[in-house]
Amino acid sequence: MAAPKPRPSILAVEPYVGGESKIPGVNRIVKLSSNEGAFGTPPGAAAAIAAMAQEAHRYPDGGAQALRAAIGARFGLDPARIVVGNGSDELLALLILAYGGEGTELVMSAHGFLMYEIAGTWAGCRVIKVPERNLTADVDGLLAAVGPRTRIVMLANPNNPTGSLLPAPEVARLRAGLREDVLLVLDAAYAEYVTRPDYDPGAALVDASPAGNVVMTRTFSKVFGLGGMRLGWAYAQPPVVDVLNRVRGPFNVNAAAMAAGIAALAEPGWVERSVAHNTEWRARLAEGLRAAGITVWPSEGNFVLADFGAPARARAADEALRARGLIVRAMGAYGLPGCLRITVGTGEECTMVIEALAAFMRAGPAHGRG
Repeated sequence: MAAPKPRPSILAVEPYVGGESKIPGVNRIVKLSSNEGAFGTPPGAAAAIAAMAQEAHRYPDGGAQALRAAIGARFGLDPARIVVGNGSDELLALLILAYGGEGTELVMSAHGFLMYEIAGTWAGCRVIKVPERNLTADVDGLLAAVGPRTRIVMLANPNNPTGSLLPAPEVARLRAGLREDVLLVLDAAYAEYVTRPDYDPGAALVDASPAGNVVMTRTFSKVFGLGGMRLGWAYAQPPVVDVLNRVRGPFNVNAAAMAAGIAALAEPGWVERSVAHNTEWRARLAEGLRAAGITVWPSEGNFVLADFGAPARARAADEALRARGLIVRAMGAYGLPGCLRITVGTGEECTMVIEALAAFMRAGPAHGRG
């Protein structure tokens, strides 16, 4: 009997698998697999979520006017050029579906965020993954990969999962080297954690690109502690804003998420305290792992990439952590099978990771190197 069939590109998609949160038989779990904020949810945002329970029967504001105004005020941006989404993942997918499609190409770095490849495949694009230099996006390589059918270039900056960063002049050089009809999407999910002076998350380049061929996306899932609410936003020129508003759902962001986002933006000192903690403990975590003999790649996010040199060694390290209730993220799906990505948690959690991996390294080659 014949059955309905989806487009062939849909069946080529490998479903995204998020970071684990449970280990069978282990009571106390320390989840460091999803790059969630170390301090949880801002108190004001938690109160806003609870208060919205009494209004759950009401439809949300489909235009998210109050939230867009709050984002604009916080970051000095025009609210009319902001679109909010059900996480930045939704907006990234909508951009790829709207500007890509069958017969087009999407260019990304080899170890870029998995959702680019998934959404690109879903849309029917040919996805071109460009080798990196020292786990950092190669601007010259990206430009060389662009062909007549290329419509989108995706760049996470800082990149997930490597933590690497392209300074603003390099991103500007990338944009300058692309055709006018190629959309450059700058995914700045970890922007708040960057303290380098040569960084711009993308708003300046959007403003400098009147043709509407640059988009910046941001999220509330990291420093603002709202991963469970699924809230993100994009900043773009009016033509792209118009496209996103045409293709997104009419009520794509729920009322509780919008209320939580407004409250999180207003939480006194939250971002400053979170960034200071991350800067301190990212360095301590990296230093502790390096002292144990583990290679740690430089990171500008709220995570580090620990390189064990071989897939078997990384798997053994992962098992050693799991035995202590510590969940981190294996990187095989990103083409980095010898690595583990470790979120910067609380000071206690980072210390637990350092101690566990130091013990693992002292145990020697019995854990395998092949």
